[in-house]
Amino acid sequence: MRIRFLLMDAYSAGGTIRTTYNTASCLAPRHDVEIVSVYQRRAVARIYPDPLLPVRALSREVGTAQGEGAEGPRRLMAVLGKAPSVVIPPSERRYRHFSLRTDIQLTRYLRSLRDGVLVSTRPGLNIAAARLTRKGVVVVGQEHLHLGNNSRALRRSMARAYRRLDLVTTLTEGDARDYRAMLQGRTRVVCIPNAAPEARHHSDGGAKVVVAAGRLTPQKGFDRLIPAFAGVSEQYPDWRLRIFGAGRDKALLKGLIVAHRLKGRVMLMGHTDRLAEEMADAAIFVLSSRAEGFPMVVLEAMAVGLPVVSFDCPTGPADMITDGVDGLLVAEGDVAAMSASIRQLIGDPRLRARMGAEGRRTAARYDQRTICARWEAVLAELPQKDGGR
Repeated sequence: MRIRFLLMDAYSAGGTIRTTYNTASCLAPRHDVEIVSVYQRRAVARIYPDPLLPVRALSREVGTAQGEGAEGPRRLMAVLGKAPSVVIPPSERRYRHFSLRTDIQLTRYLRSLRDGVLVSTRPGLNIAAARLTRKGVVVVGQEHLHLGNNSRALRRSMARAYRRLDLVTTLTEGDARDYRAMLQGRTRVVCIPNAAPEARHHSDGGAKVVVAAGRLTPQKGFDRLIPAFAGVSEQYPDWRLRIFGAGRDKALLKGLIVAHRLKGRVMLMGHTDRLAEEMADAAIFVLSSRAEGFPMVVLEAMAVGLPVVSFDCPTGPADMITDGVDGLLVAEGDVAAMSASIRQLIGDPRLRARMGAEGRRTAARYDQRTICARWEAVLAELPQKDGGR
């Protein structure tokens, strides 16, 4: 099969990007696979894929050659880059990352396709692909967040456009039921979870470190984790919390660290390309998100052998974590309970070791080859199309 994965920004970092690279790399030995990024705004990719896996950007917006050649005069490209998108709906969560410049390149690309499979990876791109791709292309809309996390306006746009898709994939069965209800059986919906990465590093559970990772945005809930760790620090002052990631809430989180007198105990570590190694140097992983789809970072932590403490936010954590077996689920938003669960694991090394071992077994059920085989089976079942309009 000829398979193309369409990302907003393949040169950044995040769970969607990591799992897309993992899936594409697994499929590449047997199929013609390519990753396509709507834009490139970094000279160097934050994730380094298989060197044999083709990755290209439709709108390259870095370097001295910006705006030259086929993309037109530099000044025109700059103007188009500041104009709002008309292809991506304004209700799309990342709408401000798109522009008239990316519209032109994205539309040109989608209309150029004549055959094969296109897998787009977020609502705005799914809507654009449904509306602009020719009939000869099999179009799969992949969802990475649960349906309820989208605004009403975006859900209305999705309900209309997704009926033109050949397939919608979700990360959990619960979310698949919600999408089936929205689409009223007009588009097939299947659940294909993310694959766990192969673990090359493992925690021995001995470090007095709690680790968390994700974008520094409200969704990831680090503004709840820091107060929770204040209660931990009172009882266990020699333990540290390391938060990996970058984002707009950095100043806010720094203020919370100061306000809770946690300077030197809670550290904002910034982005890392060595997250698995950093996890291996910790004893507990915490997910404090307000919303998730199927958080890749939980599988990464489990693969390393870390027990996980997580808020039971809508979809994701409860689909992955068996409470009391490979981690602890905490009622959504209960900061005091989050603090108590972290303290419970800190105070019981045997429990940490048992849950860490169970976590590795859980991650093994999401082995890349298993998930890759599921993708191949589902794609093979899709009807082949002839030609395009």
